[in-house]
Amino acid sequence: MAHEENFDYVIAGGGTAGSVLAGRLSEDPSVRVLLLEAGRSDRHPFIQVPAGFAKLTAGPYQWGYVSVPQKHCNNREIPLAQGKVLGGGGSINAQVFTRGVPNDYDGWAKDYDCAGWSAEEVRQYFIRSESNARLSAPFHGTEGPLGVSDLAHPHELSKAFVRAGQEFGLPYNGDFNGADQYGIGFYQTTTRNSQRCSAATAYLRPARKRKNLEIRTSITAKRIVMTGLRATGVEVIENGTTRTYTASREVIVSSGAFGSPKLLQLSGIGDPEDLKAAGVDTVHALPGVGKNLQDHTDLDIIYELNLYGSMDRLNRIRTATAIAGLQYLAFKSGPLASTIVEAGGFSYGNKSEKTPDLQFHFLPAAGVEAGIASVRPGFGATLNSYFVRPRSRGSVKIASSDPNASPLIDPNFLADDYDVEMAIEGVRQSRAIMDQPSMAPHIKAEHLAGGEKVNTKDEYVRFVRSHGRTSYHPVGTCAMGTSDNSVVSPELKVHGVEGLRVVDSSIMPRIVSSNTQAPTVMIAEKAVDMIRASN
Repeated sequence: MAHEENFDYVIAGGGTAGSVLAGRLSEDPSVRVLLLEAGRSDRHPFIQVPAGFAKLTAGPYQWGYVSVPQKHCNNREIPLAQGKVLGGGGSINAQVFTRGVPNDYDGWAKDYDCAGWSAEEVRQYFIRSESNARLSAPFHGTEGPLGVSDLAHPHELSKAFVRAGQEFGLPYNGDFNGADQYGIGFYQTTTRNSQRCSAATAYLRPARKRKNLEIRTSITAKRIVMTGLRATGVEVIENGTTRTYTASREVIVSSGAFGSPKLLQLSGIGDPEDLKAAGVDTVHALPGVGKNLQDHTDLDIIYELNLYGSMDRLNRIRTATAIAGLQYLAFKSGPLASTIVEAGGFSYGNKSEKTPDLQFHFLPAAGVEAGIASVRPGFGATLNSYFVRPRSRGSVKIASSDPNASPLIDPNFLADDYDVEMAIEGVRQSRAIMDQPSMAPHIKAEHLAGGEKVNTKDEYVRFVRSHGRTSYHPVGTCAMGTSDNSVVSPELKVHGVEGLRVVDSSIMPRIVSSNTQAPTVMIAEKAVDMIRASN
């Protein structure tokens, strides 16, 4: 028999959104909040050290998801690293802090009938969440939980890249989240005092001592418990035992763009055809669950350097690693205080667009992320690019009723020919930036994956389809809206089900024109106000 325990709110998923929700909702001492997380705690030093990102895109702190063979990418199975740890992606990512552009949110409100989500209406939640060390009103907050800061000492290669971007024709931009996103510069990051500031650090750490908040890790969610068409709890496997945690007010699913549709489908909420194929009875037909998956398709170029000055030294020279470790422990400075993804920018692939549609990330190291080739025996740097408003759409479907089985994830990368054209333009502009006077003296050789020569249109197409990968920005699988294909209302309530909301990146009806961490924090902050107002 399953054991039961009652709470006011049960939150399934302790990633970025779940951490915000648990921290904020437990501010009210009159309510009991339970946060359930499949992964481990976030106490490992690799998580707290900004440069630890390089060690976290593979290993026990991510789910190990792999896509189904990608039809438009030479049938490759593409790794899809997602955080499996308190703080979720915010505990393993490169900490880049970007929000997108106002048109993203105005588009949610206008094109998808999401009242309350316009840029003007969500700005207060970005500001409420943020504690910016340099910037303030009207675009930034200084009193919020989420630490945001500048790199103290950018690498010399990153400085050269920013100068090269200006020589290419991009204006210098000191704030990608301000009046204009366009330009080249150094990224602000979710760090505070040279340490990672994930949502778990920002929102959960101050809340841990509250008697009305319980945090349970290493939990497998089996299904949402339904009484008729009302969600009343979550059935889980904990230490090998099945038990149920009941929610007197709401069950909140915040398991991410892959995990949230999976849990709904395991509970019989979804497209009846998908559920039937997985051997799950339909409890509530909702065809949009797991549809509308979107991600940015990343393309990397590795550059071999003339001098051994990159951060690759940390992986290849033991004395350099030891010195960097001592410097960080003593002074919170040096290479380990870098997030590695130091600089970048936004450009136009299609000049008729109203806002930039290409994004770049520069890393003064090579082969940092799992699956990205390094340069041997030399030292290198990496520049990646992607089209920020992809038109391709994919899906997430459970493979069976087994909660431990990975879902079938099909990002459907590069299904739309326009996505291919813009990906090619991103690679072209990347090469042009790296060929500018400030960068060229550092470069010994360009290394395209597979050793390919890429000059003609056909060669560019082949390169993009052969080597495009995830940018770790999956969204959209429990899309917000009022159409038959949407999953949640603008209040983030699951259509047709009482007492159940989804709060995370999966509710985005359309992906934002940037990294997705900061927008996910905003979504959860806004959700807190809506939850409090209805309870």
